[in-house]
Amino acid sequence: MSDGVKVHREGHVLEVTLERGKVNAIDVPTSQALAAAFQELHEDKDLRCAILTGGGDKIFSAGWDLKALNDGDMQLDNWWETDDYGFGGFTGLTENWALNKPVIAAINGLAIGGGFEMAMGCDLLIAADHVEFGLPEMPLGIVPDAGALQRLPRRIPHNIAMEMFLLGRRMTATEAAHYGLVNKVVPKEQLMDAAREWAASIAWSAPLAMQSVKEVQREIECVPLEQAFHKMRTDPMPIYRKMLKSEDAAEGVAAFVEKREPNFKGE
Repeated sequence: MSDGVKVHREGHVLEVTLERGKVNAIDVPTSQALAAAFQELHEDKDLRCAILTGGGDKIFSAGWDLKALNDGDMQLDNWWETDDYGFGGFTGLTENWALNKPVIAAINGLAIGGGFEMAMGCDLLIAADHVEFGLPEMPLGIVPDAGALQRLPRRIPHNIAMEMFLLGRRMTATEAAHYGLVNKVVPKEQLMDAAREWAASIAWSAPLAMQSVKEVQREIECVPLEQAFHKMRTDPMPIYRKMLKSEDAAEGVAAFVEKREPNFKGE
């Protein structure tokens, strides 16, 4: 474990667990450790997806380490420039425009502030049934600018997002699932089993096809439909182009015709 981050490989899946103190607060070294884990996921061809969770069953993450901020170990003004949070920005996920491999958030407890923003940087979210989400920045005189302001109004109704921003009210896992903010809610004792089941399914699939989904979605987000088709067909999307010519694509079609299981290699 490095700076509160535990990393474990299980086949094609990388499990990343945040275990830092009572509330899993994230300072700069912890963000760098998370970023290093996701950089490993990005660069290692044998890894196909990751699961991100927190230690224990009470708090996924309380986000920014406010004590470190108060002590001057972290900066607030232009924080994205003054401190090096590592590959992919804060937590390695909130501004990671290179990572095409899926990350599943197994949310084991409260996801607060930057911890909520970290979760929204993931591709699939599974929450234990006791989980709550919150953005308590307003009484602190700051705003959640590491992903919540940018992402939350795109995930849930605008007015509900404004309630969370301006009133600081918490949202339960059940309500989050109602709005589609999380994919699935499970009893806490089933959380990791559910995440591992999804990870196994992703790891079995053709890697280039899986990565193409993220690459294309990132490039066409908020683009009008006709333009989205044009961008996908003309813009440089190296993973998508590679997938179209891949051995895996030929293998998948052949396996379907021959009524057998495909053997995908990511090539």
